[in-house]
Amino acid sequence: MNPVVGLDVAKGESQIQGFLDKKKPYKTSFKVPHTLDGLEKLLHFLIEIENNTGVRPPVVLESTGHYQAPVVQFLDKKDYLTIIVNPLIPYKAKSSSLRKVKTDVIDARHLCELYYKEDLEPQKKRGIQLLNLRNLTRQHENITGLYVQTKLQFHSVLDQVFPEYRGVFGDLYSTVSLFTLLNYPTSKDVLQADKDILAEHIHEFCPRRSSDWAATKAEKLIEAALRDPFQETLYESHMISIEMYIKMLLEYQKHLSKLEDQIDALAHQIEECKIIQSIPGIGEKIAATIISEIGEIDLFDNPKKLVAFAGLDPKVYESGRFKGTVNRITKRGSSRLRHALFMAVRSAIRDSRKQKTTDEVIPRNKKLRAFYDKKREEGKPYKVAIIACANKLLHWIYALLKSNTTFQDIA
Repeated sequence: MNPVVGLDVAKGESQIQGFLDKKKPYKTSFKVPHTLDGLEKLLHFLIEIENNTGVRPPVVLESTGHYQAPVVQFLDKKDYLTIIVNPLIPYKAKSSSLRKVKTDVIDARHLCELYYKEDLEPQKKRGIQLLNLRNLTRQHENITGLYVQTKLQFHSVLDQVFPEYRGVFGDLYSTVSLFTLLNYPTSKDVLQADKDILAEHIHEFCPRRSSDWAATKAEKLIEAALRDPFQETLYESHMISIEMYIKMLLEYQKHLSKLEDQIDALAHQIEECKIIQSIPGIGEKIAATIISEIGEIDLFDNPKKLVAFAGLDPKVYESGRFKGTVNRITKRGSSRLRHALFMAVRSAIRDSRKQKTTDEVIPRNKKLRAFYDKKREEGKPYKVAIIACANKLLHWIYALLKSNTTFQDIA
C-alpha cells in the first residue's frame, strides 16, 4: 500500500482527500478549519489511514505563501512528511484534462493523483535563523518600498511649499533636516524667527555638530527663505500634508534602522553570510538577502536547480523544425533573489576608484568583470551580459557554500 493525503489549502481552511493506494480514494473529501480542533481532526484522519494501510501517509499541498504555515508546522511537530509543490505543477497537470472544472474537492484529489504520477521531493526544513533572516530582509524590502513612495509624495508637496529648502542641508532626509522643516515648514516661518533661535534649534536637532555649523546652516536657511517663490502658503492642505509626510519619513527611518540592526546581528551568526561576503561586490545586506532566499544549500542537488530557483534559467521553445532563437529567462523563481544577484553583479563589475599614484582602474571583482567583458566582446547586449554574470555568480555561490570555502579572486 502507498497511501497519500492531499490538502487544497486556502485562507483559514483546507480541503482534504485521502488515497489508500493509486486509484483507491479513501472516503469522501472534507474540509477542516486551521484551528487546533480542525488540525486535530486532520491528525485523526491521517492516523485512520495509517491504521488501514500500515504506512504513515505523506501529505501533499501546494505552496500558498503563508496560508499553509499552521498546517505545515502542526504536521512537522507530529513527524509527518510534507511535500509542498509549486502551484504550476498541479496547474499544468489539470490543464491536460479536456474538462475545465475547478473545485476544492477536485484540487485535493488532483494533488493525490499527482503524487503517484510525479517524482515529488519532500519539504526540507530550513533553519529557524534562516527563516528569521528571510522574514527580516523581506520586511526591510517592503518598508523601503513604502519609504521611497513617501519620499516621492513629500517631494511633490515640498515643491509647492518651500522648494528652495532643498539646498540647505546636504541630506534632505537627515534627522536634523526633517525636524527643522517640521518646525519651520515655510519661508515665512523662517523669516519671522530670530537667527540665533534658528541656530539654537538646529543645534538641538543635531547636538553632535558644533554651534558654528548650526549658525552657518541657519544663515543658509534664511537665504533660502529669501529666494523662495512662495513667501506665503495659500493652501492649508499642503501644510497638513507636509507635516504628515515628515512624521511618516521619520517613523520609516526608525523602523528601517531597527530592522537593519537586527539583520546585521543575525547575519553575523550565520556562517554562510560570511562565506559569500568574500566575493567582491557582495556586501552585508545583499549577502543576507541572498542567503535568506536560498536557505539551506542542501535543498539543491546541483547548481542548475539553484539557477532555476532564481528564475535565471532560459526558456527553450522547439516544435518540429522550428527552434526559438530569442530565449528569455523564465523569471519563475524568487524575484528577491534575482534582484539581489543583479545588484551584486552591477557592484562587482563596477570600476573601483583610481589609486592616487597611478591612473590604473581596478574593477571590484576581476573574474566577474573579465567574464562580463568577454560577453560584451561577443556582441551580447548589456542586459544579456548582466544575466550571464548573475548565472555565473550563482554557480560560484553554490560551489562556495557546498565546499564551505571563501572566494579567491585573481591578482
